[in-house]
Amino acid sequence: MATSTTKALAGGEPSGPPPKTDGEGTARRRGALLHRLDVRGAPYAFVAPFFVVFAAFSFYPLVYTSWISLHRVELATLDVMEWVAFDNYVDLWNDSRFWNALANTLTIGVISTVPQLLMALGLAHLLNYRMRASLFFRVALLVPYATSVAAAALVFTMIFERDFGMINWALGAVGVDPVNWEADKWPAQVAISTIVIWRWTGYNALLYLAAMQAIPAERYEAAAIDGASRWKQFTHVTVPGIRSTIVFTIVLSTIGATQLFGEPLIFGQGPNGVTGGADNQYQTLGLLLYEEGWKNYQMGRSATVAWAMFLLLVLVFVAQRLIKRLRSRTS
Repeated sequence: MATSTTKALAGGEPSGPPPKTDGEGTARRRGALLHRLDVRGAPYAFVAPFFVVFAAFSFYPLVYTSWISLHRVELATLDVMEWVAFDNYVDLWNDSRFWNALANTLTIGVISTVPQLLMALGLAHLLNYRMRASLFFRVALLVPYATSVAAAALVFTMIFERDFGMINWALGAVGVDPVNWEADKWPAQVAISTIVIWRWTGYNALLYLAAMQAIPAERYEAAAIDGASRWKQFTHVTVPGIRSTIVFTIVLSTIGATQLFGEPLIFGQGPNGVTGGADNQYQTLGLLLYEEGWKNYQMGRSATVAWAMFLLLVLVFVAQRLIKRLRSRTS
C-alpha cells in the first residue's frame, strides 16, 4: 500500500489532513490565550462594579469631607467656604471636649466589647454541642441584632430609669440605694455598654459557631485520646481553630465602638443626648460630630471630627498589624 508521500510524489492527493501552516498555528495559540484570559478575567469583571460603587459612595465622600475640614463652613450656607487650612485640626487638638469624647469612646468600647466577645464565645461553645431545640436558640440569638437601635435604647432607658426603673427596683430590694444611671459618668457608660452588649452578643456568637463547626472532628478525637479535658480542648483546639474569626469580630467591634451614636443619643432622653449628658460624661466621638455639625452648625469642625475618627481606626489597624508582625518574628 502506497503511503501518502508516495501518492503525493505520484501526483495523487494525500489521505491525511493538510499540514498546518505557521499562520494557522499562531491563530490557534492566540485563540487559546484569549480563552484563558477570558476565563481568568471573569472574576475581575464581576468585582469591578463593586469598586465603581465604592469610588462613588466611599472614596468621593472621604475626599470631599477632607476638603471641607480645611474650611470654615456653616450648615446654612454650604456653598460658602472660607479657607482656614489646618486651623480646625489645631482647634480640635486643643478642645477638651474632643479628648473627653475620645476617652469616653475608648472606655465604652472596652466595657462593651470585652464582655460581649467573651459571652459570645461561651454561647457559641455551648451551642456547638448537640442539644435539643438548638435551632430555636440560634434564632433567639439573632433577635437582639434584628431589633432596631431606637427600640432597644428606649427599652433599656426605661429599665435604667432612676425612679421607676427595674434595675433600681432590684437594687432597692436588696438594700442598695438607687443609682442615677443617666447623670453619673460610670453608671451611664455601663448602661450604654449594656445596650451594645445585648444587641451584638448573639450576632458574634453565631459567627463563632459557624467557625467552630468548620473545625475537623478529628482534632477533638485526638485531643480526647491524649487525655485532654473539655476545657483544654476548648483552649487548645477550639480557640486556635477560630483565631481568624476572633480577630475579625474584634475589628468589627472596634469600628462599631468608634462610631457609637444611637445608643447614647437616645439614652440621654432629650437635649442631653446630643451633648452626652449635662457634663458630657458619656459623649462619644459620634455625638461630638453631630453636635458640631447639626447643633453648632459648624460643618468644617464636624468634618474634622469625622477625619479624626477615621485616622483613629487607621491607627488601630496599623498597631494591630505591627503587633501581629512582632509576634510572628518572636515565634
